[in-house]
Amino acid sequence: MVAQHENDPELFKKLNENIWEFRTRFNGQAYRLFAFWDKLTKSMVVATHGISKKTQKTPSKEIQKAEELMKEYYEQNKNNRK
Repeated sequence: MVAQHENDPELFKKLNENIWEFRTRFNGQAYRLFAFWDKLTKSMVVATHGISKKTQKTPSKEIQKAEELMKEYYEQNKNNRK
């Protein structure tokens, strides 16, 4: 999906080097799903968490939370990849 819609800011947005924000609406409510590409498999997107968002600006604490969850993911899975 990313490759097909990379220039569509309505669907997703790259927040930093690692974290993406996928956007959707349901019943008039905006939702955001934070995710990252698994750089070790290069074939999987891992969702960290989601929020209901009322403003255009993404809260920095949510980006930090996604980064922390990404680090935990790699830490927990490092033994499975050897």
